[in-house]
Amino acid sequence: MNKRYQDLKVTPGTYVPPVKLNYPEDDPYVGMYKPVYDRDFREVDASYPYFDESFSNRRLMFLGYLFVLRPLGWILRLKYGLRWRIEGETKWRRTSCGVRRWLRQFDLSRGAITIANHCYRHDCASVLTTFHASTRTRIPMFAPNFRTKDQIYLRIVGGVPIPAPEAGLSAMKAFNAAFDQYNEKGYWFHIFPEAKRWDWYKPLRPFQKGAFTMAYKYNKPILPFAVTYRPRTGLWRLFGPKDEPLTQVIIGAPIYPDTTQPRAAEVERLINETHATICRLAGIEHNTWPSQL
Repeated sequence: MNKRYQDLKVTPGTYVPPVKLNYPEDDPYVGMYKPVYDRDFREVDASYPYFDESFSNRRLMFLGYLFVLRPLGWILRLKYGLRWRIEGETKWRRTSCGVRRWLRQFDLSRGAITIANHCYRHDCASVLTTFHASTRTRIPMFAPNFRTKDQIYLRIVGGVPIPAPEAGLSAMKAFNAAFDQYNEKGYWFHIFPEAKRWDWYKPLRPFQKGAFTMAYKYNKPILPFAVTYRPRTGLWRLFGPKDEPLTQVIIGAPIYPDTTQPRAAEVERLINETHATICRLAGIEHNTWPSQL
């Protein structure tokens, strides 16, 4: 058995999918998803339009939200039994209206940074459909993935390619300047701090610092989400592979940065508190990875 599962402890009633994949045990940032890079995409360099509010891009995202992302949310309800719950409540919600009403009590006027565990192909859509923020959300993404069959979908959900180091410092400056502009306009950001997707993995892996440095820089709250599982039983077996669990999303209260504190110390606090929060939301009593490396 995978050693990261041996000491994993969860709360009673928390479902842990059977380990069938050969998950890495020592390096949490190894990529398990092997995409095929067979599509053309423009060079991601200093000239790339990281801040893109052109009519064509806004039209693509609006139409994609109406005809791709919203229908996908209903497909996920059917195939994966997707549902949502707010921490502290016992009632599961089939629609996201109650979640959006609950969010109104918080000061999110400048947007927020949504954080979730990266655990299956449609986890991004599972989060975005919770608060219908897709057209006002931007997501930093691994640039080569825009050369896969998913390139249009990545643009629809607000993906912005991160320039590779070989693109030069000027490219990274342009990328950072674009997010400065998005922040000024109150956009939401979504980030998977585990970096790589490990399908149906239960332990929460260490977080990278980028999302939390951004939260401090822009004084944006972190909104934690935990994608959790339940067994595929009964009629649900008709709508998806028997070895894939059903999914559900649990949302926690925002975690606000304290910009009066030194940046390094506050970023570390945000990482530790968010990691512990998502563990709690996911029903993990004893996690087998540290919060950060």
